[in-house]
Amino acid sequence: MGTSFKITGNLVDVFKKEIYPADVQVADGKISSVTPVGHLSGQTLNYILPGFIDSHVHIESSMLVPSEFARLAVVHGTVATVSDPHEIANVCGIEGVEFMIENGKQVPFKFNFGAPSCVPATVFETAGAALDSGDLQKLLEKDEIKYLSEMMNFPGVLFNDEEVMKKIAAAKALNKPVDGHAPGLRGEKAKQYIDAGITTDHECFTKEEALDKLGYGMKIIIREGSAAKNFEALIDLLNDYPDRIMFCSDDKHPDSLVAGHINQLCARAVARGIDIFKVLQAACVNPVLHYKLDVGLLRQGDDADFVVVDNLQDFRVSQTYINGRLVAENGTSLIQSVPVTAINRFNCLPIEEDDIKTIFKREEKLLVIEALDGQLITNKLEEDVVVTNGELLSDTERDILKMVVVNRYNKAPVAKAFVKNFGLKHGAIASSVAHDSHNIIAVGADDASIVQAVNAVIACSGGVSCVDGGDEKCLPLPVAGLMSGRDGYGVANEYTAIDAMAKGLGSRLSAPFMTLSFMALLVIPHLKLSDLGLFDGDSFKFV
Repeated sequence: MGTSFKITGNLVDVFKKEIYPADVQVADGKISSVTPVGHLSGQTLNYILPGFIDSHVHIESSMLVPSEFARLAVVHGTVATVSDPHEIANVCGIEGVEFMIENGKQVPFKFNFGAPSCVPATVFETAGAALDSGDLQKLLEKDEIKYLSEMMNFPGVLFNDEEVMKKIAAAKALNKPVDGHAPGLRGEKAKQYIDAGITTDHECFTKEEALDKLGYGMKIIIREGSAAKNFEALIDLLNDYPDRIMFCSDDKHPDSLVAGHINQLCARAVARGIDIFKVLQAACVNPVLHYKLDVGLLRQGDDADFVVVDNLQDFRVSQTYINGRLVAENGTSLIQSVPVTAINRFNCLPIEEDDIKTIFKREEKLLVIEALDGQLITNKLEEDVVVTNGELLSDTERDILKMVVVNRYNKAPVAKAFVKNFGLKHGAIASSVAHDSHNIIAVGADDASIVQAVNAVIACSGGVSCVDGGDEKCLPLPVAGLMSGRDGYGVANEYTAIDAMAKGLGSRLSAPFMTLSFMALLVIPHLKLSDLGLFDGDSFKFV
């Protein structure tokens, strides 16, 4: 550090709820003084704000390792994240969590990792690793681990499961907050969940549900990611609960991270007429106070973590500083890429069409997963069956397509189901990003295309693929089958191309690969597919 400098601008003081011209003096990475300077005539001043924080994100969903995520995020004024390394932990266990911490340390950015509470997320799927309460205790004792990550096993909390309660107790004993994940939980059950010590939820998809949880003392994180979008439903809560709301992306693909981050949510909130100080409290201040982060808030003595923006409408960031270091300027990241040594767990042979044949003998309705654009929840449909030579095939006319999940950790039968709303008229897409156990998931217009797409992912030891006859694209993700170690902007461009190809097959989904990755997420109702079979998220059993 060692450098000292002064920056002059309209200081946005979120604590005093004032905006005034000031000199901000920085020395040795800290803010040494903030001095009001009165009216500066004839000068157009930029605005100086605390840096933005993503209050709940899985870095892995950006398909970038932490060091590359940071390179892209600082351009939009993000100085820190509250990051759940749950995805890589499901593949590589504690080694995966340690990979994220160590890679993140190599760049000037404030990653705050949690101890993943649900690895695997359920016993109804095959993951690459398992973390018990003893493993969680060891992680929580690390200084780099700031909290217990989202407790998705809310039935375990409600039924006082011994192992679940041990994990929560370990976090509480170390005075580290516990994150929640309880979509649709209301009333007495929500109260019981919150009373167990769970402090946040990012899964509310209606205002009524969020109000219920706020009423019991919980903080609500408004999520706007690449697939799940709850901003419109929840943002008006910020008017009445400015000290209890935060912003997050949860899961954000590389192309949308290039486009913007938490700054976009600030712009949308201000455009709705929400008070600027309430918006910045959610975007900058509340995460620091809730998670006890080592992130400065533009006060004397704080770490010099702040951004300079042109105006308080679109929040276009002209400069980002972390610990007094300029890390982004005018849309260019000043963070350098670092070399990455991949870790992975992939033990999977190519499949054949016989492996995904679906024989149907019964004369009854077919259970179909209905994917919903912009939501993680799915609907459970009953559809008439069309059998061809004793087999169930994709029906592109009715948009009921075959979907498969292939175990990537050991040889096992392929799980098969049918899904509506992917809209593919030909070809197939596949991915080794499949929450939460990250087996290979694929959907397609015909069996041959599905097999081709799956095998393309296997050939890359993980990635996302799209096939259309002789045309085949695969974006390799060699780090745990989830992330690339290459330049983030290059990965974003490749992802944009493969996303466009998927949409060219007929998909009308805004993020077909992101939506596909959640079709195996059993902890979100109502119907999903794991490598072990079709699963009902309401009754919590296979159907």
